[in-house]
Amino acid sequence: MPRRAAAHTGRRASVLAALAVTALSATGTPAAAATAAHLPATPADGRHTMNQAFVQAAGRFDVPRDLLAAVGYGETHLDGHTGRPSQANGYGVMHLASNPANRTLEKAADITGEPLPRLRRDTAANILGGAAVLRSYADRLGLDGDERDDIDAWYPAVAQYSGTTGRAATRYADTVYAFLTHGFAATVPGGEQISVTARPVAPEKGTHSETVAPEKRTLPATAGRGPITPYPSALWVPADAHNFTVGRTAKIDKVIIHVTQGSYTGSIKWFQDPTAEVSAHYVVRSSDGQITQTVRDSDTAYHAKEANASALGIEHEGYIDDPSWFTDTMYRASAALTSALCDKYGIPKDRAHIIGHSEAPGTDHTDPGRYWDWNRYMGFVEGDSGSGNDGSNSNGSSGDGGSSTSGSGSSDGLGFASYPLLQSGASGAQVTAVQQLLNTQGFAAGAADGSFGAATLSAVKAYQTTHRLPAGGIVGPKTWTALLSAGSTPTLRQGDSGADVKRLQRSLTAALGTTVDAVGTFGPVTATAVRTYQTRQGLAVTGIVSSNTWAALHAGR
Repeated sequence: MPRRAAAHTGRRASVLAALAVTALSATGTPAAAATAAHLPATPADGRHTMNQAFVQAAGRFDVPRDLLAAVGYGETHLDGHTGRPSQANGYGVMHLASNPANRTLEKAADITGEPLPRLRRDTAANILGGAAVLRSYADRLGLDGDERDDIDAWYPAVAQYSGTTGRAATRYADTVYAFLTHGFAATVPGGEQISVTARPVAPEKGTHSETVAPEKRTLPATAGRGPITPYPSALWVPADAHNFTVGRTAKIDKVIIHVTQGSYTGSIKWFQDPTAEVSAHYVVRSSDGQITQTVRDSDTAYHAKEANASALGIEHEGYIDDPSWFTDTMYRASAALTSALCDKYGIPKDRAHIIGHSEAPGTDHTDPGRYWDWNRYMGFVEGDSGSGNDGSNSNGSSGDGGSSTSGSGSSDGLGFASYPLLQSGASGAQVTAVQQLLNTQGFAAGAADGSFGAATLSAVKAYQTTHRLPAGGIVGPKTWTALLSAGSTPTLRQGDSGADVKRLQRSLTAALGTTVDAVGTFGPVTATAVRTYQTRQGLAVTGIVSSNTWAALHAGR
């Protein structure tokens, strides 16, 4: 988490157009406020489950329950952190914020009548407040009762809930709708499970439509000072000028790893607030490893007190006490960025020069915390992406019994240790793989250039429609699984080898979300993965891949 420098303390179309320039701090009471009241008293046993809270809040303010849960999951993974504030002074499961640029906490209090302390600390009240705020945005958009029942109509309201505007708001809403598309299940503090079932979505984006040109990586007036970053796929959303100093007084000699204690979008928005007096050079998203740069490398961000002048700061979405945020995709994306920065600035790739915020001189912070896997991260930084594709592991043994992970260096460009969510605007080797797979299977994605543009989006949607997959144009686990497994259906068992085994291993990696080394040899690890997949799909658990298992993979299950 950053620390400032010591020296710096029809009808809908028209309202959608107005939304883009409406300040989120604007007040206004939704129609539902007239019927809103305090939450019912907590049951006599003191228990008020989160599932009950989502159902009651959704009913009170006529917000789709799954949408409300998906927004909360995107903000906090449904962990209210016992009322402790985030970096942006946001509270609870729904991250109700109280800062100069975003006052959803106060807005929720005005609408619900709930006192601020309860909204901060009581999960049920916080969820009710989030529903109230979302409903207020829907009312401002002019959504009537029938439209409020349509989950796709809520997209602009979700974008506004992000607390930001433009491309950042669009990407926030896209992420929420990706959770709806693919579903999720989360075990929250206390052991209760909150789930959202996957369903097809076709959000009505209005002014956030993908036909609107994305924000360009436009440089500030001082662009002549050199390139923004050695990592060209990063987005550019500049921090406010009050939150960093132009130039540096020392040579760049280290990279500092932070955890945001808040959401990706919320942190980017906070860096744009002139009162924050904090920033970092980069922010990395948990779900898909997306990177946004907010301060130029050549400028001094306020993130690590005494080390600011000589350090580059990388923020990672999440909370230090919740390891679920630290995904394989995040580790790999961040490590690739750190490696590129080290190469550019001559920084040694070791733990003396790549450090945590807690290790910076003069700090009182504890991030990235005990759940950050330094061994794994440094292995990725140093280029240890795992096994090759020659049928043997790095320890020289055959099969898949080793512990290495497959990297992106396969000769056909399809082998990765993970297959992240991809959507319009994404770029990189995984996008190239999707384009290659689509083109090979007869869906014209355009040139396999690694840029997820209009042609790729159209091909993805056509593929999803043809294969009866959620047709939102976002490539998630189901679409990856179907694309990677496409082909013949030979019976495979332990001891087999070849291209079909490699195809199986890649599709299992996508389906299970756990790396199955694509070495092309069917060993005990692959057999275990097959049994796990068969168990999840309700198939006969044999460890042998026959037509039924292939059919499930082809269907993206």
